Amino acid sequence: MELSEKAALRVHNVRLIDGVGADVVEDAVLDAGADGRIAYAGPAAGAPTPGDGVRTVDGRGGTLLPGLFDCHTHFGFASDRSLVETAFLTDPVVGMVRTAERLRLTLHAGITSARDLGGLPAGYRDAVSAGLLPGPRLQTSVGVISHTGGHADATMPSGKDLDLDYCVLADDVTAVRTAARRMMRAGADVIKICTSGGISSAHDDPDDQDLLDDEIAAAVDEGLRRGGRPVAAHAQGRAGVLAAIRGGVRSVEHGFGIDDEGCDLLGERGAFLVPTLSTVFQPLDPATTTPWRYQKKLRWNERAKENIAEAISRKVAIATGTDAGITPHARNAFELWCLVELGMSAMDAIKAATSTSARLLGVGDTLGSLRPGYQADLVLSAGDPLRDISCLADAENVVLVAQQGVIRKNTVSDELRTS
Repeated sequence: MELSEKAALRVHNVRLIDGVGADVVEDAVLDAGADGRIAYAGPAAGAPTPGDGVRTVDGRGGTLLPGLFDCHTHFGFASDRSLVETAFLTDPVVGMVRTAERLRLTLHAGITSARDLGGLPAGYRDAVSAGLLPGPRLQTSVGVISHTGGHADATMPSGKDLDLDYCVLADDVTAVRTAARRMMRAGADVIKICTSGGISSAHDDPDDQDLLDDEIAAAVDEGLRRGGRPVAAHAQGRAGVLAAIRGGVRSVEHGFGIDDEGCDLLGERGAFLVPTLSTVFQPLDPATTTPWRYQKKLRWNERAKENIAEAISRKVAIATGTDAGITPHARNAFELWCLVELGMSAMDAIKAATSTSARLLGVGDTLGSLRPGYQADLVLSAGDPLRDISCLADAENVVLVAQQGVIRKNTVSDELRTS
């Protein structure tokens, strides 16, 4: 049977974490119908007898989880190459093939759904949806909106402009509205704006506010008028975080300068924090990093850890995102280790990467949980992430990945039940 073929699926001999509840089901069974929806997920003793033609996978005592989410990626970025090399020295066809490979490897690492926040054309989303490319089911912002000299200004300190078509500059309300409309015309599911400067941008600082309050409101309004598209805000420093939440964004990306006021506002507005801790815990080599970026990272790392740890203790709604492309691709679940390192329980980190992320992306009624009626996006880990959350960060420990019941990766035994 081909891995891409639809069929009823049973996974047994597993420990089950459903992504919502606090309990773990030992010796569990999950059944999914040929329609890709979960029919049963619970104790083996209560499982129905499987019918004929069911593909059966013995989980060998591993842990079955909902498919994981990464809500902040950049699949168009090569994490092992500079933007200059990507922009000027890479053949576009080669670049497309490399992006496709990053999608495949990320899926095999257990990420069945992802949101790309700059640099990924909507065609990749459509190609994955049509089955032309293996990869996580995708949402994309296509581009990033910033002001001149802000975080998405691709002009280098030399004065040379990288001319990145996904970096859109807008310096007043009208220009922001036009930029948001251009992104939606290009197929954007979410509008990405910058409300603060950044660590990796040459001309500003995380404490700087980027787009002004009325410009943020304009972007949010454009999204609301076009089917309620959400807005995600790159917001690192306190001023940008508060401006973003007050302006009505759906998610604060990074949020390194968040404080008690920001945490309160997140709860009041029903917004989410995507802290991208992978960037914080990733070391930079001063020998290969521009001095201004290295110095900003030194200033912000411990500050970010302290503030995000406090946000975790405040129980704000946290979804997982890695900034993959800035951080390595296909090691996305390292973000869960980072959350645990700052005080989140392993179970809550799994929920952040499943049901909470699904709610952020507006798919919480169909994805992010292993419960009857949900789509059978599944990840089987050979280890127990409640004992060692880092086991999810190694793709070799991810032995089974399925999307809507269709197996995309399988390194454990399976058999077809015919009688």
